[in-house]
Amino acid sequence: MAAGLLALALPLHAATFRGVVTHVTDGDSLWVRPVSGGSPREVRMQGIDAPEICQAFGDQSRSALAARVLHRQVTVNSRARDSYQRVLGRVRLGGEDMGGWMVGRGYAWSYRFRGEGGPYQALQAQAHSARLGLWNSGHAIEPRLFRKQHGRCK
Repeated sequence: MAAGLLALALPLHAATFRGVVTHVTDGDSLWVRPVSGGSPREVRMQGIDAPEICQAFGDQSRSALAARVLHRQVTVNSRARDSYQRVLGRVRLGGEDMGGWMVGRGYAWSYRFRGEGGPYQALQAQAHSARLGLWNSGHAIEPRLFRKQHGRCK
């Protein structure tokens, strides 16, 4: 029964909206003001994990995303909210998936889950072999490991 209720609830959270990016928090979180009106919504980009802002390469990751999307209209395809109540979804600029753009240029990791390489695993492998972005130093630490060792940035 609980699984049935969950299945019914999921479509209620699925939504697609267009909006203008008003702020970029870090390399995988941004604020989008819907073109239909209302307050900006905080969006966590699904499928990627960018360096924490206080972590090595965190500023570069945020700057790259901001240079690409800030004050531009994007489309957000959301399915849920994360544990911080942010909209969790894919962000597109034109037809381009911004999660893939970030991973493919070495600004973020493909988010791994249960041993799987994540949706952008091939793009991450290409960026890694080309030593792009965070892969250039040879000392990149996944954000989830950084958070375990140092906690979240304040």
